[in-house]
Amino acid sequence: MRILYLDAFSGISGDMFLGALLDLGLDFEALKTELAKLPVTGYTLTHVRQAKSSIYGTSFDVQVAGGKDHGFVEHHHPDAGHHHHGAARHLSDILTLIDNSALSTTVKERAQAIFTEIAQAEATVHQMPLAEVHFHEVGALDSIVDIVGCCVALELMQIDQIIASPLSDGSGFIQVAHGQMPVPVPAVMQMRVGTQIPIHQRLDVQTELITPTGMGLVKTLVHEFGPLPADQTPLKVGYGFGQRDTGGFNALRAVLFEKKN
Repeated sequence: MRILYLDAFSGISGDMFLGALLDLGLDFEALKTELAKLPVTGYTLTHVRQAKSSIYGTSFDVQVAGGKDHGFVEHHHPDAGHHHHGAARHLSDILTLIDNSALSTTVKERAQAIFTEIAQAEATVHQMPLAEVHFHEVGALDSIVDIVGCCVALELMQIDQIIASPLSDGSGFIQVAHGQMPVPVPAVMQMRVGTQIPIHQRLDVQTELITPTGMGLVKTLVHEFGPLPADQTPLKVGYGFGQRDTGGFNALRAVLFEKKN
């Protein structure tokens, strides 16, 4: 039985998760081959192994034409015009897109569950029906590749179970297109409602550490929270670097364990 332990001392995002799994030995070409089964184009995957604080790890990125969006959710105001909405995707569009791909059933179900969690949280935050949640074109593509990529990676690496440490998030505010967001960002806080997911807020870090995608991954895929397993054999350790400057070592540490049945 292969167990993945996520040591989230500096939060979690989709690119940190994939960076950590690539650092553990995930086959990058196999990941690209599986993602090519999605009927989407216009993105490039990059990964580089580098040192930060003299510790080697992997930075993973989805590069999309037009840059990145934060949060990727748009509320459709009737008087706001339609310049964005031809390019935006609804949750139903994304679920259908995943369903119509040639990916495995497990990957499809996990990715759809994560997207639904995030969309439900955003719908609650913005007080709008789930069907009306829009995902910006850039943010949607970035998120589709990130989320589906994480699910593909778990299958390729034959991970049976995921355990995580308590999560760390920052504090203060981050600036987004529509103004300021408090940290933890609203969608992350909403996804915590009704759960026992432990989050430690770091007052020394004035930025976001847990992204909505990261929280969606944790809420959907993590089986339990606690310390490093004491009764299992660690096989390898990997580090996936975050892209934000936190003033410290910004990485997700992943440890692959094998449990003897």
